[in-house]
Order: sequence, then C-alpha cells, then structure tokens
Amino acid sequence: MTLRPDVLAAILGMALATYLCRAGGYALLRATRPPPFVEAMLRHMPGCIFVAFLAPTLAGTGPTGWVAAAVVLATQAAFRRLAVSIAVGVAALWLLQGGA
Repeated sequence: MTLRPDVLAAILGMALATYLCRAGGYALLRATRPPPFVEAMLRHMPGCIFVAFLAPTLAGTGPTGWVAAAVVLATQAAFRRLAVSIAVGVAALWLLQGGA
C-alpha cells in the first residue's frame, strides 16, 4: 500500500475544515449568548439529526429493522446506556437477519 500525496492532502483538508467549523461554533457560542429560541433549538438538534439519518434507513429495512429498533428503545429505557443500546440493537438485527 502506498501513500498518495493527493489523498493525504484531501484527508488533511477535510479534517481541518471539520475542526474549524466545530471550533468556530464553540468560539462563537462562548463569546456571545444566543437568544432563548436558539438555545432550545441547539438543545434538541442532536436527536433531530439522528432521526433524520435513521428514518430513511429504518423505513427500508422491513420488519426486522423495526423489531431491532424496538429492542434498542427497550434497552435504552431499561439501562439508559447509549453504547449498550447500540450494541444490543446491532446484535438483534444481526440475529434477526440470520446471524451471518
């Protein structure tokens, strides 16, 4: 495997752009106090983004995906541990799809 300079430059450029976007947001929110509606939006946004990514995939998986999603919700309600819920959901989907 060889290291191509153009690929390395693209990866480093994307990493820098991502860092600057995140750091810029943190710096902006530390320097100013956003209005209450912006604070409320930011508080609820991660869940909304997660659902926006998840919903199309879940809609296309059929009954096995819905059962695995229900297992994730039940696990999260019982244990309140995101990593455990994700692991149990992946295992449930794997088992429901035949295990191999």
